[in-house]
Order: sequence, then C-alpha cells, then structure tokens
Amino acid sequence: MKTKRHNAILDIIHREAIETQEELINKLYEAGYAVTQATVSRDIRELKLLKVMNDGGRYKYIAPGAPAADNRNIYSKAIDGSVKSVEVSLNNIVIKTYPGMANAVAAHIDSLHDRDILGCVAGDDCIIMVARDERSADNFRIRIQSIINS
Repeated sequence: MKTKRHNAILDIIHREAIETQEELINKLYEAGYAVTQATVSRDIRELKLLKVMNDGGRYKYIAPGAPAADNRNIYSKAIDGSVKSVEVSLNNIVIKTYPGMANAVAAHIDSLHDRDILGCVAGDDCIIMVARDERSADNFRIRIQSIINS
C-alpha cells in the first residue's frame, strides 16, 4: 500500500503544481487514498521531495529524480527567489535562504557536480558548504551573488 501511495504522490506532483500538504492530501483522497497529514509528511520526507519556486513565483513539490534539464531550470529559479545572503569564511560558505528553501538550493548545488565543492548540508533556511580551498569558496560566493543580484 505504501509503495502504491508513494507512486501516486509522484504521479500527482509530476502532473500538477502541488503547493501544500493539504492539497496533496486532497489529491490523494481523490485518487482513493485516505491519509492523514502525518502520513503525507512522512511520505514527503521518505520520497525526499523538494519544494521549489515554479514559473508563477509560487512553490511546488518536485521529486529529486526529475529530468536534469527541468531540474536545472527549476533550481536556478530556486536560487534566484530563495537565497537571502552568502558569506564565506576560509573555505566554508554559508548560504541563508527563506524558510523551507535550503534543500532546493542545496539540491541545485549538488546537481552542478562542481569539483571545487566538496559537499553541503542543508537545514530549513541555511546551507553550509565546504569548498576545496578559499579561492574556490570566494568564486562560488561570487557566482551565487551574481544570480541573486541580477
């Protein structure tokens, strides 16, 4: 049952822009699944769904395995509309985002496969990244700032 429900969730968010857990609960109900908010919350966590900004400036859930071309466009918009500040300390980069957006931004950073970024950890509204060296960290800061300042 859980696998079928997970597949239904993935199908729903692929077809429609779902902004809230409540919307997802309603769509699941229409598809024949009576679920609670706690169940949907757990499913979102297990599926590692991301919440990103769509073309209309509203947020929606996406699956991390969406096609790469779609992800790059979505994630670039996520950075543009989600990052509040970027700071560097030695080879560490701290990115502050609006609440709930750090995972989407971190997913974009991971999708870049930049060899100068050793890794990043995202919370709700903050990302800590480790760059290969201080110069790489500063170059990445400049890249992010140019996106959010454009």
